[in-house]
Amino acid sequence: MSATTGPTGSQKFEGGAVGFIGLGVMGRSLAGHLLKAGFPLVVYSRTRASAEVAITAGAQWAASPAELVSRCRLIFTMVGLPADVEQVYLGPGGLLQNTATGSLLIDLTTSTPALAQRIAEAATQRGLAALDAPVTGGDVGARNAQLSIMVGGTAEAFARAEPVLRLFGPTIVRHGPAGSGQHAKMCNQIMIACTMMGMCEALAYARGSGLDPQLLLKSTSGGGAASWSLQSLAPRILQGNFAPGFYVKHFCKDLAIALAAAKEMRLDLPGLTLGEKLYRELAAAGHADDGTQALWKLYEARLPKRN
Repeated sequence: MSATTGPTGSQKFEGGAVGFIGLGVMGRSLAGHLLKAGFPLVVYSRTRASAEVAITAGAQWAASPAELVSRCRLIFTMVGLPADVEQVYLGPGGLLQNTATGSLLIDLTTSTPALAQRIAEAATQRGLAALDAPVTGGDVGARNAQLSIMVGGTAEAFARAEPVLRLFGPTIVRHGPAGSGQHAKMCNQIMIACTMMGMCEALAYARGSGLDPQLLLKSTSGGGAASWSLQSLAPRILQGNFAPGFYVKHFCKDLAIALAAAKEMRLDLPGLTLGEKLYRELAAAGHADDGTQALWKLYEARLPKRN
């Protein structure tokens, strides 16, 4: 990494500050890790209120993405939807029109592989480097710097980015050229969807058979059924805690991307197909802003009524 320590003790990235666009549930924690590491940080979000925690901690506010990139040489983005990614990077006043030659752009958003490829190609044409680097680990992983990061892009750009990405988590894997990180994230989301369905069905079975669900978690969390979802989200279900570590509405977006990509590859994935259907149903029932563990609400509603 070309980060250096200047006379004030603050780290810099190739002569500029680090920029971060998108300070939601996970983004604000990641911005905090950059600040704690000593990087001068410039932030932008749709509403300044979302950035107040970072600003209070020492980040500088930018009034627009264009202003942000005029002051930064490493830029992270973590926005909501592929349409948001496209607007931020390729739209009027977007990053690729305004970023200085030689800068590195890293999109942490879960988006489409095709869009990641378009951004990387456009960046190369302008003398920039771009990586798609979606993450997994939820709000807890972001807060504790324990995310797993799946990267697509050139080996050279990855080598520049990896030391900074280590501030966010210990598991960082380059999967191949642009778009590969997004494909890896789709695999991750498919596994989560199928695991969540299995977990909810097991809890429904436990309820139907009269088992104590707390004891069930104790016996299964250390066995062959163990998973992050079982250990982290099943306890929230039993507590009635459906606050978002990752929003249902964003998971619906991810599963739709995965399903569309699977169809393009002529893959028949029944678990993904069912998971996407159930999460769409959950969002339509008013739970779009709940966490993914709210899938339990669908199963709970279908349990036989007790006498």
